[in-house]
Amino acid sequence: MISTKIKNIDLIFQTDDALFSPCGIDTGTLSMLSVVDFLPDDKVLDLGCGYGVVGILAAKLIGEENVIMCDISEQAVDFAKRNAALNSVPDIDVRLSNGYDNVAENDFTLILSNPPYHADFSVPKRFIELGFEKLVLGGKLIMVTKRLDWYKNKLISVFGGVKVHRIDDYFVFVAEKRNRTVKKEKKVKTNLSKKLQRRKNLL
Repeated sequence: MISTKIKNIDLIFQTDDALFSPCGIDTGTLSMLSVVDFLPDDKVLDLGCGYGVVGILAAKLIGEENVIMCDISEQAVDFAKRNAALNSVPDIDVRLSNGYDNVAENDFTLILSNPPYHADFSVPKRFIELGFEKLVLGGKLIMVTKRLDWYKNKLISVFGGVKVHRIDDYFVFVAEKRNRTVKKEKKVKTNLSKKLQRRKNLL
């Protein structure tokens, strides 16, 4: 059993040796949470929830009806549900899901994830690309890893920009969904202005 306090909230978690970070809250997760402010009107997806630290904390702060948690592991989902009940937020929506496969919603303001960065990049690639579509405008995808370049470049290519926080040995990435249509319109206007200028120069 893990007893801890995060953002002044007392939490307890049952874990198992087969789950990620069974003996204490992962430092990367704590680093990610240190840059997140949960607001009353947020809708949060804890992507790859493990035994439930991020989603349960969010539910304690903004209400369990505003949180969805998911994981590919049946055991993780089972422990997340148990821990939700232990922390008096038993009605969190906890789902068995391979990434976003069982997450039809696309109105999240926050998606938080500590992806398996020791594996290849296929999983975080999917998390990032599909995450963009699952967020509302102004919504944020927040990830923590120990790798910088690939994540930074991928998030910039999909979101158009990213903020990077270096905390201890971890990188916390915050990417905000912006209106791509506006960018395209600006680009079209810029190209049109250039064409008009060229015509003037030819006259």
